[in-house]
Amino acid sequence: MFFTVHEKCSEQTNRDSFLQCWCGRVVCVCVCVCVCVCTVVSIVHTLPEGRPVYGMTSLGKDIYLLRWTSGRDQVEVYDVISYRLQRCLTVPNPYSFNDMTSCEHLLCLYISDADAECIHRLDLQGNAQQWPVNDRPTCLSVNADHNLIVACRVVSKIKEFSPRGELVRDIILPGDVIHPFHAIQLTSGQFIVSHGEDYDPVRRVCKISSDGRHIVHSHGGQRSSGTGQYGRPWHLAVDDNEFVFVVDAVNRRVTLLSPTLEYVRQVVSRDQLKWLPCRLGLQRGRLYVTDMSASGRVVVFSV
Repeated sequence: MFFTVHEKCSEQTNRDSFLQCWCGRVVCVCVCVCVCVCTVVSIVHTLPEGRPVYGMTSLGKDIYLLRWTSGRDQVEVYDVISYRLQRCLTVPNPYSFNDMTSCEHLLCLYISDADAECIHRLDLQGNAQQWPVNDRPTCLSVNADHNLIVACRVVSKIKEFSPRGELVRDIILPGDVIHPFHAIQLTSGQFIVSHGEDYDPVRRVCKISSDGRHIVHSHGGQRSSGTGQYGRPWHLAVDDNEFVFVVDAVNRRVTLLSPTLEYVRQVVSRDQLKWLPCRLGLQRGRLYVTDMSASGRVVVFSV
């Protein structure tokens, strides 16, 4: 392993000033950019095609897929090694699905229901609870306090809920962070937020202060298919070193950003997808990408 050292840090000798990139190289923490020569990541497996997939998450030895049906068995549970279907769970009385995430500490699933303006919580035995959001929830994540982070696209807010559904706080985002799709809270308290849709002036990924008032870093700009730009930055995944994976549904790709939101490289290309990528999951060297149109599947990549 060798160091990729920024020219301003050529005299740097403190090893604490470096971190490891997702590809295995070691890079300067001041810029956090690795000029990777790695190829686009390879496909390991593809989970079965079926109804559109509106969310995916993993817990322990299982992968959970959320497919839309108003009946039963909306959550399919697959073994993480064999990729075989193990069982199904039912979300009672759903109106619509936007996303699904999980909490490893509490061993439960959270599902956002935009039309019902609520969150469904399922334990791994299928026991269900529901609580109101009082806004249309889009994508979800769980923070270090085991609280649920809910992006509310229409009102440009983030809401934090306790595991029991109690509202912890409303976070109003800066005025130019319009229509947030997904928000992930880092251990520092800062947020990584994707935002921007069809008629918005900018489509970006932003690092935002813990109080929601200030943009610390950002990546993107006007709608474009060019390198470093987005058509619609939708869903996010963050690794242990705070590198950020961004799915761009319009440009049909997944981009990797450094912890300071510098462009690193494209990790999934449109040639590796059949339809539109919409959701991401990241676990133990595997990147899960939902690929859907009228049908849906999950493509598993090795990272």
